[in-house]
Amino acid sequence: MKRYCLALDLKEDDELIAEYEAHHAKVWPEVLKSICESGIIDMEIYRIQNRLFMIMETDDDFSFKQKEFMDASNTKVQEWEKLMWKYQQAMPGSKPREKWRLMTRIFDFKSAL
Repeated sequence: MKRYCLALDLKEDDELIAEYEAHHAKVWPEVLKSICESGIIDMEIYRIQNRLFMIMETDDDFSFKQKEFMDASNTKVQEWEKLMWKYQQAMPGSKPREKWRLMTRIFDFKSAL
């Protein structure tokens, strides 16, 4: 199993943030199916102010490139992503149209022992 941590910013608007959270309380079934089919075993998203933090646990064969390819060919996922972009904004230093950014682990408690 692999673990990835990613970050993303939301637009600084309380109403938009509330809408975003409401959408995530009822994620479309097609999007959930796509997540499962890509090799993602578990996913959690946390928020502080307008910053989001995602933890993904995947099977060993998971690939971001493969997930991107699968998402590009899934019209419902593309519709979801377009809707989510209404609420999201690129983090400082992001490439054009880059959303979630992979974080670098800088500390591991078990390894430090």
